[in-house]
Amino acid sequence: MNLQTPVATDIPADLVYSGKVRDTYRLADGHLLMIASDRISAFDVVLPNTVPGKGIVLTQLSRYWFGQLDALVPNHLARISFESLGWPDHLTAAMAPRAMIVREATRIPIECVVRGYLAGSGWNEYRTSGQIAGHALPGGLGMSSQLPEPIFTPARKNDSGHDENISVAQMADDIGAELTDALITHSLAIYNKAAGQARERGIIIADTKFEFGFIDDEIHLIDEVLTPDSSRFWDAVRWKPGHESESFDKQFVRNWLLSTDWNREPPGPELPSDVIAGTIDRYIDAFQRLTGVSLETWLATHGIRERQ
Repeated sequence: MNLQTPVATDIPADLVYSGKVRDTYRLADGHLLMIASDRISAFDVVLPNTVPGKGIVLTQLSRYWFGQLDALVPNHLARISFESLGWPDHLTAAMAPRAMIVREATRIPIECVVRGYLAGSGWNEYRTSGQIAGHALPGGLGMSSQLPEPIFTPARKNDSGHDENISVAQMADDIGAELTDALITHSLAIYNKAAGQARERGIIIADTKFEFGFIDDEIHLIDEVLTPDSSRFWDAVRWKPGHESESFDKQFVRNWLLSTDWNREPPGPELPSDVIAGTIDRYIDAFQRLTGVSLETWLATHGIRERQ
């Protein structure tokens, strides 16, 4: 399987936005091309290395979840084939595994985070205050403990720096109470469905984040969904409250970075080859567990050609 990052400079479309991981190009008729690169970021810094194949996993796992969640909330994925773009075969084959053609949406500037377990910044906040984003929690919970019920903890999107954790009340001030209630309802419904399905396949979704936007005045799920970049995936068999959990996500990279003397400011350090290999192995393992098929089988089944 070819996992190398394709060269995107030949794309016959205008670059709209280049983020930490995704590059977005404008197509015709209100559609965009979103390419998940193999770049990897941690602590809001893009690291010098790429992780070959990472963009393929992010794109195809998002495609899987969009299909699973469509009955709960519509999404921006367009039903347009890459072949219909009329691009040269080599470009179509390079882009198809790691890109999505989507309908253009007006993004809602809120990151919708749902937490089902204590981890990361949520764990740190709980240890300090006994709550997370205004949600009072029972005392005596340990690292990786399951919360009594999933909680919604929003963040304000900030393209020029770190996203800002805010309260639900602040979110309502920003975007209105009615839209806030709708996003909370959608986010918790998506998390509960996905978490239940993942648990049956041996993975705990400890927490995750969603983004939404408006298409034709209707809320749609956009960007990526339930990937190892946007979620904490834990091995359900090895999960034990009070201990750090074995993960299938970016925590593997974060843990290595935390073992160095890096100050979390650009530029980031070069990742060792074993960390790069371990990262893509974990991403592919998560894909296979969640979908029930290998990445190669998924691509073949969905008629997605690879660049040779």
